[in-house]
Amino acid sequence: MSDHVHDENCDHDHEHEEAVFVVTDEEGNEHEMVLVYTFETGDRAYAVLLDRNDPEDDGVIFRIEEDGEDEVLVNIEDDEEWERVMKVYEELAAQEAE
Repeated sequence: MSDHVHDENCDHDHEHEEAVFVVTDEEGNEHEMVLVYTFETGDRAYAVLLDRNDPEDDGVIFRIEEDGEDEVLVNIEDDEEWERVMKVYEELAAQEAE
């Protein structure tokens, strides 16, 4: 997946202040994703995004990395990191549900 950050310089209409990203999936389809949650584990930060047009679909988790002064979303490629992140996320989700 690639990422594109919408900001004040893009040519899309923004009706409200939500963080929206255009993410391209493996088949080349673009999805408008809304940032709904961020969390940290260890020394890294992660973002949970939901499909703006299908909020019932499963969320997607990306690692947040700094690129100069910008923050970018990066796929989690490492299986060990993914397992660790999912465990933390599931624990946080369970706490929210209580």
